Amino acid sequence: MSAFLTLDRLSAATPDGTPLFFDLTLSLSAECVGLVGRNGSGKSTLLSIINGARAPSGGTVQRAGRFAVLAQVQDETQTLAEALGTAEALARLRRLESGEGAPDDADLADWTLESRIAEALAQVRLPVADLARRVATLSGGERTRLALAAMLIGEPDVLLLDEPTNNLDADGRAAISELLAGWRGGVLVASHDRDLLEHADRIVELSPTGCTVFGGGWSAFAAARDAMRERVQTELAQAERAVKQTVRAVQAQAERQARRDKGGRADATKGGAPKILLGAQKRRAEATAGRGNLLAERLTGAAADELAQARQRVDIVTPLHIDLPRTNLPANRTLLRFEEVVLERGDRRLFGPLNFDVTGPERLVVRGPNGSGKSSLLHLAMGDLLPTRGRVSRAEGALVLLDQHGALLDPALDLVANMQARHPGMTQGAAHDLLARFAFCNRDARRPVASLSGGERLRAGLAMLTGGSMPPQMLLLDEPTNHLDIAAIELLERALAGFDGALMTVSHDPRFVDAVGCEREIVLSVAPG
Repeated sequence: MSAFLTLDRLSAATPDGTPLFFDLTLSLSAECVGLVGRNGSGKSTLLSIINGARAPSGGTVQRAGRFAVLAQVQDETQTLAEALGTAEALARLRRLESGEGAPDDADLADWTLESRIAEALAQVRLPVADLARRVATLSGGERTRLALAAMLIGEPDVLLLDEPTNNLDADGRAAISELLAGWRGGVLVASHDRDLLEHADRIVELSPTGCTVFGGGWSAFAAARDAMRERVQTELAQAERAVKQTVRAVQAQAERQARRDKGGRADATKGGAPKILLGAQKRRAEATAGRGNLLAERLTGAAADELAQARQRVDIVTPLHIDLPRTNLPANRTLLRFEEVVLERGDRRLFGPLNFDVTGPERLVVRGPNGSGKSSLLHLAMGDLLPTRGRVSRAEGALVLLDQHGALLDPALDLVANMQARHPGMTQGAAHDLLARFAFCNRDARRPVASLSGGERLRAGLAMLTGGSMPPQMLLLDEPTNHLDIAAIELLERALAGFDGALMTVSHDPRFVDAVGCEREIVLSVAPG
């Protein structure tokens, strides 16, 4: 089958010239290719280049067929028909049906449009009958599904998707997976959703050090990546051993030369040898020592260079590590209790009555469709909201909430200043030490919050919340993996897996939920009137 897309030695850079990726060669036919890489690696830029919205800094793009890009619906005042891009065409059909159509209406009429709209909405599980509804009446996940339907109406050959499962509940994620599983064209999807990437035929990793194409889905990619990490760690250990061996060999040679020189000086003091012979011996000894020193410098320099290169390779591929403080939470301490809790908004009940408690280092996940009140439940737990009915009790001071936007961070301040503002009396040195435990070392700790990526904000937020003299015993997390790249998600998973306190998280990411060990679940559904 001929390719829908061919990229030849493609490169891209930021507006200020900073390289994003380079030398990407790829062809796309009827298959699903996943794009991965750290936030800022150029995934969205690549999709824009392919769609023709921006030019590459090098290389060529060849396209064949119809391409559709996922564009999030931003204008809440639009009707659904307007957001789908079909309002004018539908109005034309209405005029013709009522007998009021102009000759141009008849020429431009698309009588298959309504059936294509219905089919597209069904494919993304968005059962909407009234296209005159406003976008404002839809949840965030429903808006994403609406944007997907807008792509499908044009019957494209290739779908360009940028984080399509962000803000989607479990039902919406399933709809995306089913759509891609049944898609007969090409798909290029940038995503941190590992379940979605599992079904990719190939995965492309973008980085400033080069682009790599892996055959297979997420599991194949992760296995190859982990093998590479082990390999570079082995290379580093070998380079460190080589440096030590070289230093020992040079030192041993220097000691042998020193003993020979000492013997030569002893003979000279006894006399008996002609001065001209003694002078020649001295010059040979000095030359030998000079050559030995030069050789030693070359050997140690080469070993040091190899060690530096090995360390650089480790820095590139080895993930960061953060340590959450220990809480020493007693197994019998009850941290949170909901008793017959009901929450309403106006005349609509979000959920309830709800009964549960969290005792000891338990781990819970809160599930439910978008709009069911999951985030509100966390704010009830913190005391930021009051229930309509029922009672919420908590161990005061033991719970902290980390939202997905890093709202507790002042974007105008650097991390050290944020830490001192959160914890009055903390010295700059103590703030630096604490931030270093969360992989913010030296100058990184002085970066303003506004310059941080999503993963860096999450690390900074965890440092802020857990860095006091009394670490919290329970973490509440609201969709913590949204807007994070996979490296940041895995960093968070490793940190939480080692946390000895309690945890309650709202998440639609099943891999994250399994990785952090959530064994209990609270399932919310919109209660009847």
